[in-house]
Amino acid sequence: MENKEKLLSLVVPVFNEESVIDESFAQMDKAMSDIGYPYEIIYVNDGSRDTTMKHLRAIAKENSHVKVLSFSRNFGHQLAVTCGMDAARGDALIIIDVDLQDPPETIAELVKAWENGADIAYGKRLKREGETVFKKFTAFCYYRLLSSMSAYPIPLDTGDFRLLDRKVADVFLQMREHNRFLRGMSGWMGFEAVPVEYVRHERFAGQTKYTLKKMLKLAMDGIIGFSDKPLTLSGYFGIFVCVLSVLGLIASVICACTCGLPAWIWGLCGVVFLIGMLFIALGVQGAYMNRMYDEIKGRPLYIVGEKINLD
Repeated sequence: MENKEKLLSLVVPVFNEESVIDESFAQMDKAMSDIGYPYEIIYVNDGSRDTTMKHLRAIAKENSHVKVLSFSRNFGHQLAVTCGMDAARGDALIIIDVDLQDPPETIAELVKAWENGADIAYGKRLKREGETVFKKFTAFCYYRLLSSMSAYPIPLDTGDFRLLDRKVADVFLQMREHNRFLRGMSGWMGFEAVPVEYVRHERFAGQTKYTLKKMLKLAMDGIIGFSDKPLTLSGYFGIFVCVLSVLGLIASVICACTCGLPAWIWGLCGVVFLIGMLFIALGVQGAYMNRMYDEIKGRPLYIVGEKINLD
């Protein structure tokens, strides 16, 4: 039976997905319809350069509950999600990628967790199909590194596939930083979060739009945005290097006296090592300063060039 008291909003960021958009809509629309709540599907075109927008215009023309926002250029996945959330009117917001790796039928389980009182219901990956060993290994290491460094709990093996209650979404939208990391922001809020386990599928079609460069950028946003340990670790490491340098100086004097090895060789190695560590520490501080520079410019998070089925 349809429940008309609540509205669900499905937020779908899209970038160069002409080969999957039609099938993705068919599956997501059916999954949302089967749940029984009235719903809207909000697509955010993140500056696609193929025929993705043409497909979205056709879908929106035939379906009034489909809304489309199109960026003036590519602003990035996290900002596309933010734009969709800004436009969403639902009592609960579901975030899902268009590539069908996160199965649309799992949305019903997220909604059930929400009905049972969860403020956040997030998808937890039991298995990742169709991904390379390198991708699986780096993801495994990154999530554990992030969890160990973050001051706030960030669940392991999770992506942006999740449901947010309206009150959570409203808090999220109050945070307008440019370098956004949804998983970390959700953990920072502290609301009740419930995992929903599922198997992540292989892409239905096309190629992943998350290049190594983009993945590294997201990883840096996650670590720098939610941990100050990179800054403090450089100080601790400086103390360690100082102690090590003293021990090395003592060892070089002993070797010079007993083995005839020139003491300046040890000193040269130590100087080169310290210079390298100095530049690493400066790089870490520069990354934090760059984030502050982005924020103080005060520019809008994104620019919408076209809207369809939106007032």
